[in-house]
Amino acid sequence: MKSSNPVLKNLPGAQGAQGYQDYQGYQDYQGIQTLPQSERPMTVDDVITKTGITLAVIVLGALISFGLFASGNDAAGTIATAVGGVGAFIVVMVHSFGRKYGSKTLTLIYAILEGLFLGGFSLLITGAFSVGGSDAGSLIGQAVIGTIGVFIGMLFVYRTGAIRVTPRFTRLLTGAIFGVFFLALGNLLLFLFTGMSPLRGGGTLSIVFGLVCVVLAALAFLQDFDQVDKLVRVGAPEQAAWGAALGLAVTLVWLYTEILRLLAIFNDR
Repeated sequence: MKSSNPVLKNLPGAQGAQGYQDYQGYQDYQGIQTLPQSERPMTVDDVITKTGITLAVIVLGALISFGLFASGNDAAGTIATAVGGVGAFIVVMVHSFGRKYGSKTLTLIYAILEGLFLGGFSLLITGAFSVGGSDAGSLIGQAVIGTIGVFIGMLFVYRTGAIRVTPRFTRLLTGAIFGVFFLALGNLLLFLFTGMSPLRGGGTLSIVFGLVCVVLAALAFLQDFDQVDKLVRVGAPEQAAWGAALGLAVTLVWLYTEILRLLAIFNDR
C-alpha cells in the first residue's frame, strides 16, 4: 500500500521488510533482514527530533528571505524565493527517485531552500509588497497556528482510529492529490500564456479549490503517520528518521501555503 507522499513511500521499510532489500547495509539471510550492529532501529522520538530540526531550519531560511526584503533588497529576495522554490522541488525529486533514503544532507538542504521560498511566498501572498506588510504578520501567524492545529487534530484522528488508512483510502487520496496537482499545473500554464488564474485568482472557484487542497493535505497526514508507524514497527534504521522528517515537512509546507492563500483571499474581501 503506497503513500501519496513522494518521500515517505520510497523509504526502506515503508512497504514492509521487503523495502530493505535495496537499502545499503542490509543483509538478507534466509529471508530475514537484520540491521548492522553499528545501527539502531528508528524510534518515534527520532522522527520528532529530526522533524523539529527540519522545521527550525525552514524557519531560519524564511527569516533570511524576510531579511532581504525588509532591508529593501527586493531583487535579492525575489531571486532567493525563486531559487528556493525550484531547488526545494528538485531536492524532493532527487530524494524520492534517486533512492537517497533518509539523507540528512538532502533533508537539511531542502529545509533551507524551502525556507527561502516560504519567506518570499508569504510576503507575496499577504500583499506585503503593496500594503507595506501591515497585516502580513497577523495572517502568517494565523496560518502557522492553523497548520499546527490541523496537524495535531489529524494526529488525534489517526491515534483514535477514527479514519483508518486502508488500501482503498490510499488509492482514493492519491488519485485526488494527483488530480489537484494537474489542475494546479494547468492553471499555472494558463496564467503564463493568458494572464488568467481561475484557481488562484481570489474568486469563488479559487476558494473552493483552496478548501479542497486543505482537506487533502490534512488527510495526507494520516498516510504520513501510517508510514512512520510502519517504519518504526519493522525496525527501520535511525537514519530513516531524516526521510520521515522530510516527508512530514513536505505535507506541512503544502498545508501552510494553502491556509495562507485562503486567509489572504478572505482578508481581501
